[in-house]
Amino acid sequence: MLKPISLRLEQYTLQRKQEVLMVHLETAAGEPDTVVIFAGFSSSLVMPTAFDPDIPVIAADSTIHSIDRLASPYNPSNPQYLESGLSLPEMIKILETMNL
Repeated sequence: MLKPISLRLEQYTLQRKQEVLMVHLETAAGEPDTVVIFAGFSSSLVMPTAFDPDIPVIAADSTIHSIDRLASPYNPSNPQYLESGLSLPEMIKILETMNL
């Protein structure tokens, strides 16, 4: 059984600590959100993030629109994009090559 995409993306950043992922999504309630994932941790830039790291920031019923790969450390005033606008299927292919 595949792990939830939120966990797979967090594991990706544990293996590639030189990268930050920025996930653009829509919640099940139809609200836009942007989630940053770095070193195995996720944080919403739009909504409150739970203090408990076991509570996924990206809910299973969210719709991921695109994912950006950025160089770490992330600097919001000067982001260094490695790849921008990846679709979820494109990111899943990358995860699969890493056995995630």
